[in-house]
Amino acid sequence: MTTTARPTKVTPLSGFPEYLPEQRVVEQHFLDVIRRTFELHGFPSIETRSVEPVERLLGKGGDADKEIYGIHRLADDEGRDGAELGLHFDLTVPFARYVVEHAGRLNFPFRRHQIQKVWRGERPQEGRYREFTQCDIDVVDVGELAPHFEAEMPLVMAEIFAQLPMPQMVIQVNNRKIPEGFYRGLGIGAHDGSEIQQTLRIVDKLDKVGPDKVADLLVEAGRTPEQAQACLDLAAIRTQDTSFVERVRALGVEHPVLDEGLDALAAVIETGRASAPGAMVADLKIARGLDYYTGTVYETQLVGFESWGSFCSGGRYDELASDGRNTYPGVGISIGLSRLLGLLLGKGMVGASRKSPSAVLVAVTDEASRGESVAVATGLRARGIPCEVAPVAAKFGKQIRFAERRGIPYVWFPGVDAGGDQVKDIRSGDQTDAAATSWECPYEDLRPQVVRLGE
Repeated sequence: MTTTARPTKVTPLSGFPEYLPEQRVVEQHFLDVIRRTFELHGFPSIETRSVEPVERLLGKGGDADKEIYGIHRLADDEGRDGAELGLHFDLTVPFARYVVEHAGRLNFPFRRHQIQKVWRGERPQEGRYREFTQCDIDVVDVGELAPHFEAEMPLVMAEIFAQLPMPQMVIQVNNRKIPEGFYRGLGIGAHDGSEIQQTLRIVDKLDKVGPDKVADLLVEAGRTPEQAQACLDLAAIRTQDTSFVERVRALGVEHPVLDEGLDALAAVIETGRASAPGAMVADLKIARGLDYYTGTVYETQLVGFESWGSFCSGGRYDELASDGRNTYPGVGISIGLSRLLGLLLGKGMVGASRKSPSAVLVAVTDEASRGESVAVATGLRARGIPCEVAPVAAKFGKQIRFAERRGIPYVWFPGVDAGGDQVKDIRSGDQTDAAATSWECPYEDLRPQVVRLGE
C-alpha cells in the first residue's frame, strides 16, 4: 500500500520578523543612514558575541530573568536543567563586559557604535519582537566621564532622525538624580534604599497604566497618598526649555541630589536647544526601569504614535563596567530599529521605489545571443550601474513586463542585425540609442529610493 506524505504547512514563527525584498530595501537604507551618521561623529564599529554568562545578565536589573533565552546543546550529556549562557537582551551589558576585557588595548574615552541582533523572551505583539536589531552608541572613560557626553548622545540621534523619511521624533530627557533626590526629600528611602528603585519602576509605568493606577501602586508599595501625589506632580512636568527647574522648585521639595540632577538636565536641554531646536524636551516622568542607570536617561517617541512607546532610549551608567580596581562610567543611547520599522512598515508610512536593486534589465534576443547581453551587463556593472540579464529570451513585451513587476526602470535592447543598442525608460516609453561604455543612468534611478508615504 502506497501512502502519500502530507505537505508540511509552513507558518510564521511569532516574534521573529522577516522582510520582503522591498521592506529590506527600507531597512538597509535606515541602517546606512544610522551607520554613516555614527561614523561622522567618530564612533567606530564593534561587534560582541551573542551570548553572556546567565548570572551576569541576571544581575543587571529590571525583569531580565523573564527575558533571557538560555543556551544549551540539544544533546546535553550532563542533563543540566539550567543554562550557563544566555543570548544578550540588550547591547549595553555585553559592551560593558567588552570594555573590561579589552581595557588594556582601548583608548579612553572610548567611543563605539554597535549594530547587532538582540533576543528578548517577551510576548510578541505589534512592534515588539523576540529577535530584533538594535543600533547603539556609547562613550566610556576610566574613573570619571565628562558630563558633556550626556548631551552629545541625543544630538547624534536627532541628526539621524532628521535624515529619515518618517514623522517627527521627540527625544524625552530626564536625569535619574531628579526623581531620586525628590523622593529622598519626601522621605522615601530613608530606612530602605530599595524603596527608591521600587518607586522609580512604578512611576516608569505611567504611559502604560496611567496616573490613577500608578498612584494606587505607589500606595500599595507603602508610599503615603501625599507622597504618591507628589511623585505624580513631579512626573507631570514637561518643558522644551529649562523652565522645568522653577516648576520643580515650586513643589517645595529639597535635597542635594535633586540639585545635582536639575543642574545636569538643564545643561543637556540648553545644549539641545542650541544645536537641535525642537528635538529634545525635559520630561520628568522618564525613569528607565533598569537599575544600572544613574544619571541622564532618554526615551524617544514618534509624534502622533505615542501609544507605541519609545523607539530610542538609553542613559548614563557609572558602575556597570568594573574590574574591581577601575570603574568605567559611560553613557549610551540605542535605536530599536526593528521596533521602529514595525510601525513604519506596518502602517504603510514608508516604502521603497522598487523591489530590485537593478536599474537596468538587459534583454535577450535569443539564447544564441545571450553572451552579447551578458557582455552589455558586464560593461554596465563595471561603471557602477546595477543590472541583470533577462532570465528567458521571451518576446520583448514579456521581458518588459518582467522589469515592470520588479520596478526596474530601464530595459536594454542589444543591437539586432548589426544595429546599435538601445535603452528604454519603461515608465515614460522613451527609447534612445546607447552604448554600455558611455550611457549614464540618472542618479535617482541608480538605487531604489526610500520615501515617506501617505503625504
